[in-house]
Amino acid sequence: MTKVAVIGAGVAGLCVARALLDRGAEVTVIDRHADVGPHACSWWAGGMLAPFCEGESAEEPVVRLGSEAADWWAEKTSAVHRCGSLVVSPTRDKADLARFARRTGGYREVKGAEIAALEPDLGDRFASGLFFESEAHLAPRAALATLRSGLVADGAAFVQDTADPDECAKQGLTIDCRGFQAKDAVTDLRGVKGEMLVLSCPDIELNRPIRMLHPRVPLYIVPRGDGIFMLGATMIEGKAGKYVTARAMLELLSAAYALNPAFGEAEVLEIGVDSRPAFPDNMPRIRRDGNLIRANGLFRHGFLLAPAMARMVAELIFDNKTPEVMDEVAA
Repeated sequence: MTKVAVIGAGVAGLCVARALLDRGAEVTVIDRHADVGPHACSWWAGGMLAPFCEGESAEEPVVRLGSEAADWWAEKTSAVHRCGSLVVSPTRDKADLARFARRTGGYREVKGAEIAALEPDLGDRFASGLFFESEAHLAPRAALATLRSGLVADGAAFVQDTADPDECAKQGLTIDCRGFQAKDAVTDLRGVKGEMLVLSCPDIELNRPIRMLHPRVPLYIVPRGDGIFMLGATMIEGKAGKYVTARAMLELLSAAYALNPAFGEAEVLEIGVDSRPAFPDNMPRIRRDGNLIRANGLFRHGFLLAPAMARMVAELIFDNKTPEVMDEVAA
């Protein structure tokens, strides 16, 4: 039996562990923390499985590889909501909606009455939009917990420790999935700061993720159920500071208010800041140096691309198949 150590228990590490366990490996997951929590970048994810929407600014492989995600998460966690994604913009920003449409696919245009039928609490505020019917979303924290518990149930071992990937690789096959924590070893990795809010607004009900195009901070808002919403997110180059900026909070809340004024009465339950690991082209990389494989650079596409990256890591190990995102430069 192939023995593999996976370092890092965020979305990348857990997905890799699942893919390896499914191929018959004996898997040990090593992480500094005892459980998933706010220390992990994936804790603050939106959980949108929206490959077509991401295609507005991402490379083609993100759309294609991301199309695997909804089925994978549904199989592994049974927590996927297949309600599509809705993109809208204020009338004054209709040019932004047209630009978004030109850069994406997999949608149909919807007008005011159909928007109101899809999302009654948006009312008649938006005259036109784009409905990406095949897209989905999930609750990241619940999905991570379910994935982890499934791994434990199927025999994966979890060890709370600080592991040096190079030292670990001397003992056997090791997958480094530490995200931005690997910056010292992966020198071309950079952090992209994301800021987001968790709001409670029982007066509003949304059925699916809404993206509202905005000149400065395009807003996404993802329903979590029971009047809870994830609101995000900024993308600022540089390692994340500890706190959200005043500018980000003002702009995010202003955009939410424009979506529905009832958000003006929302309670702010949580404020999140993370540092997303990204390479210069914002595409993930798989690198191998002997017994050490590094899988990193999911950028803002953690839940969307982690299943495909995990599949490619497993195929590299068990089938000797070169991953599409393989980078031969040893980090």
